[in-house]
Amino acid sequence: MELKPTESELEILQVIWKLGQCTVRDVHEELTKYKDAGYTTTLKLMQIMADKGLVERDTNAKTHLYKALVTREQAQTSALDKIMDTVFKGSTADLVIQALGKHRASSDEIDAIRVYLQQFEQ
Repeated sequence: MELKPTESELEILQVIWKLGQCTVRDVHEELTKYKDAGYTTTLKLMQIMADKGLVERDTNAKTHLYKALVTREQAQTSALDKIMDTVFKGSTADLVIQALGKHRASSDEIDAIRVYLQQFEQ
């Protein structure tokens, strides 16, 4: 399955990954903590996400429950592939240089990057 979640869908997925199985109301309440979001917009987006296969809707109860059908890692890979192809024209070096040059990495993150790079050198 090729994932193509929009930015708004990714925000909803973040909430579902955090909460687990949840209702539209649960997602809406989380979203309104940091953005202006209408309930009906959240509902419509989650219905579209179900149609796209990003989430599954359990309709057995009066209140429908949603759960993610894609993992955070799958979404990250899909987004990264899209960015690599469209923004960095496939250049891993350009992506890493841009990421490390513009965003301060913690010493733990830098250590993890070193360990990862050493695996390629062996």
